[in-house]
Amino acid sequence: MYALQTTPIQCPYCGEDIDIVVDTSVAEQSYIEDCQVCCKPIEIFVSVEDGEIIELLVRSDDE
Repeated sequence: MYALQTTPIQCPYCGEDIDIVVDTSVAEQSYIEDCQVCCKPIEIFVSVEDGEIIELLVRSDDE
């Protein structure tokens, strides 16, 4: 069964650990989400296989 999964990441700007929610029903995703601490835009790339996150990359919007 596919569901939303909470996953911790580290903000590439401020270094704070934050949680994001990933929809594991989508095989590949890329989107921008603002850091909950410093409010800067984080680029997030996610690959999912069989409902499990197999790759998660985060980077600053200016990289």
